[in-house]
Formats: sequence, structure tokens, C-alpha cells
Amino acid sequence: MLKVFRYFLTGVLFSAALSSCCMVDEDLSVCTTNTIDYQLRLVTNITTELETQLSLELDTEVRWMMEEYLKDIFTDYARDVDLSFYDRVAPMARLYHRKEQMNGSESSYSLILPARAYRHLAIANIAASKNVNLVADEECHTSSLVQHSDGNIVKPHTTGLFTARKDLDVMNGVDQRFDVRLYMANSASGLVLDMEEAPVIKDMRAVVTGFADEFNISDSTYVFNSSVDVETDLLETQDKGTRCYASVHFPSAEPVDSKVIIQVDSDQDVSKTPLWCWKVYVTLENDSVTESIVNVYTPLRAGHVKILRARVTKEGIVTTTDAHVGVSVTLDWSQGPEFPVDL
Repeated sequence: MLKVFRYFLTGVLFSAALSSCCMVDEDLSVCTTNTIDYQLRLVTNITTELETQLSLELDTEVRWMMEEYLKDIFTDYARDVDLSFYDRVAPMARLYHRKEQMNGSESSYSLILPARAYRHLAIANIAASKNVNLVADEECHTSSLVQHSDGNIVKPHTTGLFTARKDLDVMNGVDQRFDVRLYMANSASGLVLDMEEAPVIKDMRAVVTGFADEFNISDSTYVFNSSVDVETDLLETQDKGTRCYASVHFPSAEPVDSKVIIQVDSDQDVSKTPLWCWKVYVTLENDSVTESIVNVYTPLRAGHVKILRARVTKEGIVTTTDAHVGVSVTLDWSQGPEFPVDL
């Protein structure tokens, strides 16, 4: 699904003061007026995924709760935009920086920039982000989105983050217009558990792992520094026979031999090794803990959602019939051995 959200950033930088190109130390004779049109492009599978995985009448409540949980993440609405313009010649230091509160569908903005070659980076919705920061943005090649980590666990992202990068060649004495498109940098996952056969349990928790923890904006690459777990949110349902967890995070790694960029969940995208996984811990009445690791062999890409359906057996084990998913289980988790479950 493609949703297009256009921002026409036009607006004058305070007449006399900024018309003299005071934002950078340049000869006034090479200043030109440049209009930049910003367009948020939300390329996502969310509608297809919800319709495919939560299509039954019995799924109505879970689907509604998942839509509510993700509505402020997968949205073509920018609350704020962070704009940086860098010298395109090494060391690519920032020459001009501006932050704008958007809070609407349209804004006007015009820049008066000296003639030169720029690398422009734009980030939307970073100001309201609680668990991801924009760091080291004084220079272009180090500007990154980095999520907070507390030991071996991080909290879910709280906003849909959109980024763009574009080379701008500002010419002397020519008023120009540039088009900049921003694409989503994070993704989301959900786990819907059928609890009808589950035993009486004392506790259950779930985390998800295998995702990037940093995004380099200038070259649009993800960094996998550590295998930290991402916390999930339990979506409380009236139906006691269903339990649903959800989280927002960076994408997973790609299959090593994959060259596909946009298409998701096609046969050629299946990896030979797990790319990411859910970890589910069920505490039984006797205080023993069963750990189920639900390994996923298909990538989860930026702007996309993956919802897994599974069930909890009477032993507290998570199982699934998904062909691109495998499960390993540790009974009596603190002491027991790990072994694969025949699905």
C-alpha cells in the first residue's frame, strides 16, 4: 500500500537578517532562493497483513487493538521535521540546521542558500520520539538514529520515523525547486496467541529480538551492534482465550543472498538461518518456566508489519503452523536443555 503525504515547505527566513545568507559565512552574490518540497511516502503492508492474519470475525477485537496500537506509527503525518544541510566536500560538516513543528498536512518554507554542493538530510517525527535519538548530526556521515538501551533490553519506538537524503546543487543566481521524499525507517511486529488449550499460568511475558539498533541516515544503512531484546506491549483483550503482544523497532537483517528491496515475504526472501525471533516465557503453577523461541526466517523491512499467529499448548509451549517459522523450547527454563519441537 502506498500513501502519499506532501509537504510544501515554503516560508521566508525573516527578511533582512536571513536574506543576507547569515546562516553560513558566504559571499552574498552567490545566494539564491530555493524552495524544497518534502513528501512523506509511507510504503507499507499493514492493511494486507491485518487482513491476512486477522480476517476472521473472532479476530475483530484483536485487529482493532492492533490498529489502535499502530495508528500513530504507520501514519503519513509529520509532527516535526529536522533539516540539515552539509558541505558535500569532506569532512561534510553541517552548514545550516533548522527544526520545524509541522502538526498539519501542509507548511510553507523557503531557503536562501549560498551556491554550492550540499548533502541534505531530513528526519520527521524525531522530536516526539522517546526511545530513539538523533545523534552525531554535526557531520553528515555520522548522523544516526540510535535507540536507547538498558543493558540487554530496549523499549519500543514511540513514533514512526521518516528520513531522507538528497544531494542539492545550488547554482549561482538561479532560483531552484527541489523535491525530497522521506521514507519510514522503523517497523513493527505482533504475536497473537491462542490460549484455549493453555494451562492455568501464573505469568507470561514476551520479547522480540534480532533487529538493528542504529540507522545511518546519510547512506541509509542499518547497524547491528548487539542482539538486544525489545520489550513488547500486552494488548489486553476481553477474550481470555487470546493474548496479543506488539512492539515497534528497527528492521531485521536481510538474507545474505537477497537482492530484493521492496517485495516482502516472497519465497526467494526466505533465509537459511533465523533473521529475528520472539521469545515467550510462560510461568506454570509449579513455578517452572517454559521458554519458547519462535524463529522467523523471512525479513521484516522498514515500513512493514509482521503478525505471527501461534497457540500455547497445555504444557505452556508455543507452537505455530507458519511455514517460515521454527520453534525451539526449553522446559524448566532455568535448568532444562533446549530441543526443537516437531511442528
